Amino acid sequence: MPLLLFLAFLLFPVLEIAVFIEVGGAIGTWPTVGAIFLTALVGASLVRAQGLATLGRARTSLQRNEFPLEEAFDGICIAIAGLLLLTPGFVTDGLGGILLIPPLRKAFRRFVLARASLHMPPRGGPGRPQGGATIDGQYHVVDDEGDDDTPGGPSNRLGPD
Repeated sequence: MPLLLFLAFLLFPVLEIAVFIEVGGAIGTWPTVGAIFLTALVGASLVRAQGLATLGRARTSLQRNEFPLEEAFDGICIAIAGLLLLTPGFVTDGLGGILLIPPLRKAFRRFVLARASLHMPPRGGPGRPQGGATIDGQYHVVDDEGDDDTPGGPSNRLGPD
């Protein structure tokens, strides 16, 4: 895995530079620079609009006492799209643009959640009760100071039976 990440960080900039050279050769230097700024501006406005819409849907879910899982995932995707769109490069702009297309984001969310549910540890984790079981126990108050029975006072401790 570390080798794969190293290769990705090495090859991705090379790919971006190659695309810059090709686009610059086809349309010229200044139109290429203008296209980079234009995609950043358009991307920022799309990220803002979709981010505010997602925030509104998340608030509505929370008001219904529901966890906004879909909205949280969409928010993360939109934030990543914003970073990619503000990063100079046509490949990053393309990836960021893909994350801003709601049907593609929904398909990506289903894929990620399906993969995550396959790898989730059982509820409770190792050595813990499954399914939210209650552990029952007994205790008694141990008094170090003698007759001080003040509830919650510093001399009262909980101890095992």
